[in-house]
Amino acid sequence: MEKRRLGNSDLMITPIGIGAWAIGGDGWAFSWSKQDDAQSILAIHAALDSGINWIDTAAVYGLGHSESVVAKALKQTSSNRPYVFTKCERAWDENRQIVKSLKAESIRKECEDSLRRLEVETIDLYQIHWPEPDEDIEEGWSTLADLQREGKVRWIGVSNFNATQMQRIASIAPITSLQPPYSLIRRDAEDEILPYAHSHQIGVIAYSPMGSGMLTGAMNRQRIESLPPDDWRTRSANFQEPLLTKNLAIAESLEQTASQAGLSPGHLAIAWVLQNPAVTGAIVGIRSVEQAVELARFVEVYPSRTASVVGALE
Repeated sequence: MEKRRLGNSDLMITPIGIGAWAIGGDGWAFSWSKQDDAQSILAIHAALDSGINWIDTAAVYGLGHSESVVAKALKQTSSNRPYVFTKCERAWDENRQIVKSLKAESIRKECEDSLRRLEVETIDLYQIHWPEPDEDIEEGWSTLADLQREGKVRWIGVSNFNATQMQRIASIAPITSLQPPYSLIRRDAEDEILPYAHSHQIGVIAYSPMGSGMLTGAMNRQRIESLPPDDWRTRSANFQEPLLTKNLAIAESLEQTASQAGLSPGHLAIAWVLQNPAVTGAIVGIRSVEQAVELARFVEVYPSRTASVVGALE
């Protein structure tokens, strides 16, 4: 499979990576509802067997559970060990309430906890999950730079930062990567964020390239209305009016174009994200072997069968 260099790092990553948000399971504020750990592990193995070479998780996914599941999957796989990316800044208290902190003491504790849960000596890419509180991003980034110098993490990046925030921290330490939301239904990153990253050689790994399921071809009003109450999408603006009608229209147009080209809507949605010259890779969440197989099918058609169709989506 094709590999691309991520920013200023020595990480050569496949165009798509495994997203481990949903495998955090239920029982926390931004869950995708219940998830079977055994299915998660099988899905990760299937994706790795297809040649994908990186996994993106975060401490807050399942309040540590996602990282633990990733560790179990990697211990049991016969595939080559993938790069493991995770994130800090979203911690939680004794009541399992999520707290936002970029203080050095908090980040250091989060890093040690992630190293323990992932059962690794070094994290390949450590990212600030959200730039919150904004006034502490310099302290947070300085701490990540210290962890890199100490060998706790290999490379450091940011997620959900805007261009101004990246400018503020750039002089402290080089930014290896940016992780923004980017899809056909979420294009605001095109205005300033992606151009800034591209011009400063910051690698971009886009999340939610299929709009959190909206662009898979499997989503309609009835399906959305039947989402479990603990699925975070029931509270997402993109799954509610006034955006819902607009997003479903985009999804329908995508499905028609994909069908005419003999492709799945999800495959075309991912390919559209990857065609942006600023984007190095796309994070694709998986919860089952079936979804992992679909991911493997994307590898087979990208970019040979998708390149000529992507332009029709503009």
